[in-house]
Amino acid sequence: MALAASCAHVPVQPRPSLADITAGRAGTGPELAGLAVVVTDADKDLRAEAFGLAVIAPDRAMTVDTPVRVASVSKLITTLGILRLVDAGTLDLDRDVSVYLGWQLRNPAFPLTPITLRLLLSHQSSVTDGGGYFWPFGTRLRDGMTVANWEAAHPPGRYFSYANLNYGIAAEVMEAATGEWFDRLMTRLVFEPLKLDACYNWSGCSAAAISGAAVLYRKGRDETAWVPAGPWVAQTDDLRGVAPPCQVRTNSPDPSCDLTTYVPGSNGTLFSPQGGVRISARDLARIARLLLNEGELEGVRFLAPSTLQTMMTPQWQTGETPSGETYDGLMRCWGLSIQCLTGDAVGQDQPLFPGRSRWWGHLGDAYGAWTGIWIDPVRGRGYVYIVTGTADDPAKSRGSRSQFHSYEEAILSQLAR
Repeated sequence: MALAASCAHVPVQPRPSLADITAGRAGTGPELAGLAVVVTDADKDLRAEAFGLAVIAPDRAMTVDTPVRVASVSKLITTLGILRLVDAGTLDLDRDVSVYLGWQLRNPAFPLTPITLRLLLSHQSSVTDGGGYFWPFGTRLRDGMTVANWEAAHPPGRYFSYANLNYGIAAEVMEAATGEWFDRLMTRLVFEPLKLDACYNWSGCSAAAISGAAVLYRKGRDETAWVPAGPWVAQTDDLRGVAPPCQVRTNSPDPSCDLTTYVPGSNGTLFSPQGGVRISARDLARIARLLLNEGELEGVRFLAPSTLQTMMTPQWQTGETPSGETYDGLMRCWGLSIQCLTGDAVGQDQPLFPGRSRWWGHLGDAYGAWTGIWIDPVRGRGYVYIVTGTADDPAKSRGSRSQFHSYEEAILSQLAR
């Protein structure tokens, strides 16, 4: 009897459905405004589903083709444009970016140490967001930066600290080297070749994308004032089918937006290279397929395989050098604008799927959105998810197996089963 009892079958708890996760009834965190997910392999989408609403009152359903502001996933996309310029010989990852900028970019505490694109894209430049990371139209980036934008205790190349401003600087390097505006440059280098209806700050997106845009929501005024039982409150992109009158931030009280006067290479932060991409989950999955295919998509070579390999080679791992901003240990391994997860034990990395191969990808969060694009190169799968808002503070629902939020853990467990 004792032996029989010890061998009794213990039922495996089923994974919560994506519909239950979205509705907040799965025990995995707060209700979500909308959710879109795609699973892809190297050739095609294997799964594409959406739940909840893209727009509330009047209600419009979320779809996998709904364009959404994907926050910091934009950094990975920006880097695809940079690497195309590297392949073309226009940029060099290890050259002092001051050569391109036409002015000397230096940490005041370490004036002899050059800053390179490799350092910017791996968050080892010693740049910080302490003095801000975007400046309005009519302001030069070089005039906006202060000593608060620099790490005073650690030199470039010897310290990891995640910073949005790295990408405003990198975008300015792109503009200075090509003489083109960043938004138009990214359309030419990335969006058109990959056949993506995507854009930065709605500059260059189609009329269909603008009319179909998702609004980002929270329940409460903002991230400091949650009202879980209250109504959804729009945070950004409440377009109502009309493109914003200006795609960049302007000085107040002067709202002038005559961009014809903008000189490329004077303010790389204008079009939000760090977080301003609007793109659908289905189009993000095309980028995942590009990564799975070593820089090729649908038979068209986009990046040299060696360039993509450089992108997906760890430039920093926790414990190698000191670190600053890592989002409470969420970031433990970094390539060029791409995060690596090893699936090892707690304290080493993110144990979402212990024993599996290293994943590569990027997360995003801003204005209520929580986004992710990940690839498992060994299994040959790509995973994309976009959440358009949470009913309560996501910090209350940390995962049990990682530093991801519990609903992100649940979504990824569903997708990678």
